[in-house]
Amino acid sequence: MSKADTLAAMMQESMVHSVQSAQRTIETITSEILELKKQAGKALLGIGQRLIEAKETLPHGEWLPWLTERVEFSERTAQYYMQLAREWTNPQSIADLGATKAFKLLALPPEEREAFIQDHNVVDMSARELAQAIKERDEARMAVKQAEADQHAAEQARDKMAEDMRLLNARLAGVREDREQAMENVARLEAELADLKAKPVDVAVETVVDQAAIDKARADAIAEMQAKLDKAKEAAAKARDKQKQAEASVEILKRSLEERDKSDKQATIAGDKELAQFEVLFNQGQELANKLHGLLLKARGREDQTAAHGMEKALKALADAIGRCAE
Repeated sequence: MSKADTLAAMMQESMVHSVQSAQRTIETITSEILELKKQAGKALLGIGQRLIEAKETLPHGEWLPWLTERVEFSERTAQYYMQLAREWTNPQSIADLGATKAFKLLALPPEEREAFIQDHNVVDMSARELAQAIKERDEARMAVKQAEADQHAAEQARDKMAEDMRLLNARLAGVREDREQAMENVARLEAELADLKAKPVDVAVETVVDQAAIDKARADAIAEMQAKLDKAKEAAAKARDKQKQAEASVEILKRSLEERDKSDKQATIAGDKELAQFEVLFNQGQELANKLHGLLLKARGREDQTAAHGMEKALKALADAIGRCAE
């Protein structure tokens, strides 16, 4: 073919391509792109469905060799694909994600995945950012569960302490009653002993008086009364000690209940799911802010301040955005 013929062929091909391009409208191109995106999601699920089919078809012992030799998948990767096929019903929702991010989303409960994708703009995330977002979600939920468990334990502890207080108050009332009774016994016996000591000996004139016997009987009666009085005083002293112990126990439990009230308030605050999640994210935000500030300081140390100025503008814009959240 001569140079002229070659040039003519090239011009003809260019004209055909130009005509074809002119015939393909932006609507056609857009439609094809959207269709290819749908196929991307279907492809992930289709691979998983066929892996499930292959595993059921292959004889025992041939699954792993087939995976590694024929389709070049590790067993773990194959498990991810099969889990996607079993649990994901909407291929469009993962069409923009790719396999890596779709696999990471398997860590979430099936019923929460699509909402998570929308709430966190997963399409624009890197795989690392997605993993971090899932980790933060799990940490926030664990914090909430722990707070709920702490609150439940606090409520149980308070209920038990309230019951203990009721029993202690009942015991204290009984001890006070016992002490009052003991003091009354002491007072009564002291009066009887005083009367006995002061009581004259009545002796008839015609009766032969055995003074020694009378003195002995009187002494025995006084000694017996004194013994009763000593026992009554001992009982009163024990009742007094029991009352002091009961009052001390009530006071200790009262203080414990006051401390428990403070703990309950803290547990109530911690039991607020939104507040607990906010606290986790706020702490992470502070840590991120410190890292960004450190990078800015390094950039300011450069001779060329272009990057530093860009960082400053970005941080100010971020600060404004965060400030608007509180409005």
